[in-house]
Amino acid sequence: MRATQAVLQYGVGAMVDFPDQTLITAAPEYWSGKLRIDDERFAKALGVDYFAMPVDISYMRFPEWYFCPKCRKFQPITQWVNEYKKRSKARTLENDEHMVRHMQCLECRQDLVVARIVTVCEHGHINDFPWIKWVHIQSKKPICANPTLKFKTGASGSEGLEGLNIACSCGASTTLRGAFDKDCFEKFDKASGSNDFRCEGNHPHKHIKEKCDCYPRTVQRGSSSVYFPVVYSSLVIPPYADKLNAQIEKSKAFADCLTIIEDEEPGDKINTIKSRLPRWTKKIALEIGAAESEIESILIRKWLDCYESEIDVTSVKYRADEYAALSGKVSSSSGLFGDFSREEMPIDEYHLPHIKSISLIDKVKVVNALIGFSRINPVVGKNDAGFVHVKEPDTRWYPAYEVRGEGIFIEFAQNDIDEWILNNPSVIERVHRINENYAMSFIGQGNPRTISPKFILLHTISHLLIRQLSFECGYSIANLSERIYCAEESEGKQMAGIFIYTASGDSEGTLGGLVRQGKSDAFPRIFRKAIAGAKACSNDPVCILSQGQGLESLNLAACHTCVLLPETCCEERNGFLDRGMLIGTFEDRGIGFYSELLQK
Repeated sequence: MRATQAVLQYGVGAMVDFPDQTLITAAPEYWSGKLRIDDERFAKALGVDYFAMPVDISYMRFPEWYFCPKCRKFQPITQWVNEYKKRSKARTLENDEHMVRHMQCLECRQDLVVARIVTVCEHGHINDFPWIKWVHIQSKKPICANPTLKFKTGASGSEGLEGLNIACSCGASTTLRGAFDKDCFEKFDKASGSNDFRCEGNHPHKHIKEKCDCYPRTVQRGSSSVYFPVVYSSLVIPPYADKLNAQIEKSKAFADCLTIIEDEEPGDKINTIKSRLPRWTKKIALEIGAAESEIESILIRKWLDCYESEIDVTSVKYRADEYAALSGKVSSSSGLFGDFSREEMPIDEYHLPHIKSISLIDKVKVVNALIGFSRINPVVGKNDAGFVHVKEPDTRWYPAYEVRGEGIFIEFAQNDIDEWILNNPSVIERVHRINENYAMSFIGQGNPRTISPKFILLHTISHLLIRQLSFECGYSIANLSERIYCAEESEGKQMAGIFIYTASGDSEGTLGGLVRQGKSDAFPRIFRKAIAGAKACSNDPVCILSQGQGLESLNLAACHTCVLLPETCCEERNGFLDRGMLIGTFEDRGIGFYSELLQK
């Protein structure tokens, strides 16, 4: 499994289908191997010391119920393993004590098949389907002393849930009809006056159970609603991206210092650092051959400077630092770039309206960290209902992976955007429609937010450019990502820019294919083609006249044919898009921000 998969779709708490069994990725505390990733700014914002890329991952067995496709015996994996230990030879047990390598029925010599369905609740718990309780309550019989189940399927493949039969040795028998009804478990408890079917509060990735008052829902094991990862990303920017900073972090002396600091009690760490700082500085300086004064200032910043911890990494305050670095307001103090290199281009050579500046980011490092997950309903942040942390509070790191790539940063003229909004009242009407749809959506009810015309404009331009750049630079669309920088002075920092970068690459970065397209002899043509391509969609007039389409109707004139991207590329789940704001609508072609460019 790739490291990126272990952080994204197969992260902590997610089920992974292996050839002979299904497992769930264990919490990071159980991992036996990891590779440290340093991003000082990102780590302090999330309240941890560092990040780690998985090397040796641990898994838990889940679901626990397996059946034999020949004799149809259906029981938990613990009972299968107990039978295996009793009947297997000593040499077999020595090589595979817990029946991990080859899961099979010892009588039939058939590979075991995992149960197809599980139950999940809105608090993030996941449990095995209550097979024994289900078959007995449906048969209106009490649970027998020694239930032994058999799982049978009908001869016809069209019978659906009624063709899936579960029978107990006591004579109780039923099908799975009604198992996927939303309130089926609650009805059973109301009829019997008990709490037998409430959620068991299982977190198999942590190997714990919690008290839970929810009634779970039955879902397919591979359903998309079983796991929604919450992944945050951050750019490594100066001064944290300086070459000297990277040399310090890679040195053996620095690693020794971290070991000493981690072994100290929380209240004694500061005093230990202050007392040993001169000695540590000298030791690191001898190893990497750098000035002690520069090393000391970096170590003080890392360990002693006050930093407002646990800030929102999606906030304007956090992104303003990245915006300043991308636009050239902040540069490296030492002048030696390590993981960040920027080249500002002469904007006069581009002849593109409404663009203030273009910067080519020849080298950039992006860290993507898995913070938590949810089940049934997607969440945005830590404070949302149903969010489950992937780690314990005492664990000082998050699972993550890093990407070194390249990108193009485009800064737009704020005055031109303000004038466009002021002169086109119909733009406000279109944005108001999207805001109404968002307010009525599930995510919008839990995370109130006002979407501005500027954000929709920048987001739509970003999508169109990514689609066009993928044809020109050789990268597939899925290998490009976006970061939208949009805010007003009232929010703390005025920003109007987009950063398009490669989301894949080796340890040394990429080959410059994307940056090359940002030069003045190529980018103006690409930009104009991207805008012109938005003028027509094969789904028009349905697309351009839409009053709400896509997820939760959060888009207007935007569909898979013209604007939408793979979800890994987009920061907003392919929402808040409208090409009508760029090229105009059927009723009024002049309201588009780039209507004049199309006429020329």
